[in-house]
Amino acid sequence: MAATRLTFASDYQEGAVPQIIQRLVETNLERTAGYGFDRYSESAREKIRAACQAPDAEVYFLVGGTQANATCIDALLARYQGVVAADTGHVSVHEAGAIEFGGHKVLTIPGTDGKLSADAIERYCATWEEDANCDHMVMPGMVYLSQPTEYGTLYSLAELSAIREVCTRHDLRLYVDGARLAYALACPANDVSLPDLARLCDVFYIGGTKCGALFGEAVVVPRPGTIPHFFTIIKQHGALLAKGRITGLQFDALFTDDLYLHLGEAAIHGADRIRDALRAGGVPLLIDSPTNQVFPIVANDDLDRLGAILDYGFWERTDDEHTAIRLATSWATTDEDVDALLDALSACGMV
Repeated sequence: MAATRLTFASDYQEGAVPQIIQRLVETNLERTAGYGFDRYSESAREKIRAACQAPDAEVYFLVGGTQANATCIDALLARYQGVVAADTGHVSVHEAGAIEFGGHKVLTIPGTDGKLSADAIERYCATWEEDANCDHMVMPGMVYLSQPTEYGTLYSLAELSAIREVCTRHDLRLYVDGARLAYALACPANDVSLPDLARLCDVFYIGGTKCGALFGEAVVVPRPGTIPHFFTIIKQHGALLAKGRITGLQFDALFTDDLYLHLGEAAIHGADRIRDALRAGGVPLLIDSPTNQVFPIVANDDLDRLGAILDYGFWERTDDEHTAIRLATSWATTDEDVDALLDALSACGMV
């Protein structure tokens, strides 16, 4: 019998946490209103408002992360504006031009460890404002961040607050992509809470697809009226689910008994074990991220051997002879999973 193949390619390969599956089964034959106008969705909204300490926040449930980004960015920007993002940001690299497809340019700035700095955003905006030809150029209208970043790094509260100040000074909207937010909230290195995001952001979303749900993201608009007729805009973008109670019920489960706040702990624990083993084995890491993504640099000659026993994510070529790969843990990762991975890496001479 063939050995079970190890899979650490991403953090959205499992189905959903048992609490969600149980609730879906229990409510399967109930008849509820569509489009999120059901009691489960409203219960989820109230729980999210409480967790964010934003009692008046508008909360919308969208089907996925790309749809959330494309819809929110399009809704927040005027037709002549673009969105400032790190050159490694998800909307810059891994969304197949979804933002440009919606009519807005992604204005990239070089980042450090996947992050934008307040100073870099300030310089970009000041340069645009001082350019005599600015009317011939795309106007920066908002800033896109993700927490964690595409490289698994975290914005500190001080960094996020400084970026908020720049946004206020230059009349930019601040939007945070929280596709992996559960892993940030569970990370000991993190000091940014849900109430902090609600206070500092114009819009952000709480990830479900990569954080224990079957699918779906919860978009939070802390100040009502920030996006007029947002429900209609969501539907225009194909991001509205007719059976809205399915997404609402999932977030109702995720925000019961603080499940979401602790959901990522197993992922962080597993990733820390992998990082420690790689360091002990002398394997360099592309970046020292503290969350659930690990980026070892592997000799190209070892890739086929590693790929024969392990599903990993290709990340980038670091030179002609080496490649950075991604190993991602998730809410469902167990110590046994990590043990098996470390045994496999040992068999390949990596740890």
